[in-house]
Amino acid sequence: MVSVDSDFTSRTVGAAPAAVKILVAGGFGVGKTTLVGAVSEVAPLRTEEYLTVASVGVDDVEGVERKTTTTVAMDFGRIMVSPRLVVYLFGTPGQERFWFMWNDLVHGALGAVVLADTRRLESSFASIDFFESRRIPFVVGVNCFHGRRDRDEGEVREALDLDPEVPLMMGDMRERSVGRDLLLSLADHLIRTNSIT
Repeated sequence: MVSVDSDFTSRTVGAAPAAVKILVAGGFGVGKTTLVGAVSEVAPLRTEEYLTVASVGVDDVEGVERKTTTTVAMDFGRIMVSPRLVVYLFGTPGQERFWFMWNDLVHGALGAVVLADTRRLESSFASIDFFESRRIPFVVGVNCFHGRRDRDEGEVREALDLDPEVPLMMGDMRERSVGRDLLLSLADHLIRTNSIT
């Protein structure tokens, strides 16, 4: 007979942690896969495939000419906030031909992060419209690759036509601390909008 430490059992057999689902969206090549990979505590699930000749004329690579892969389904990452709370991150595919998946991915999402690139701000319009039309709170992260800032926050807000209460942060999303601060900004926004208590 194997004896089980009762204290160990009470610590490990408790209720499952509460799960929070966050979507990471934005246009093609804005850094969604990069952000999920930067903040996930586990190796992220990626569905990256190489861009091929078949995507020529279909995927707009202007401004991201060195991009060689693209997400064809979703990215997935996890952050254990505490033993009682886990955050699941779902990165959406950016190309228009995969937008049909967003309707499935959005089910159960508490909030979203919309990534933007100042070289191609128009590529984030669809993501912003998507979350606004579904009344899902979101924050905007402007990916400043290599610290480069072509526009200031006011210019980006105006170009994206953001409501004043929508948080906006600028930074290099490859840096874990930047991604963490963006997610914390979303948590604050959810609390302020009474989406969570």
